[in-house]
Amino acid sequence: MFVLRDNTKGDAEMLALLLVLLLAILLFGIGFAVKILWIVAAIVLVLWLIGFLARGPEARWYRW
Repeated sequence: MFVLRDNTKGDAEMLALLLVLLLAILLFGIGFAVKILWIVAAIVLVLWLIGFLARGPEARWYRW
């Protein structure tokens, strides 16, 4: 004969484990994206500084 067990505690633990895993993956992805954005921002800043210093502060190198 089959014995039916109440497995709600195991299901709740599995759900909690999956939620923690999902949160870890999400935070890892956000951290990676933020790091990439910081690198892109630093590159843009360096390019802007090079352009600013090459033209001089009194030259207008934008159109608005």
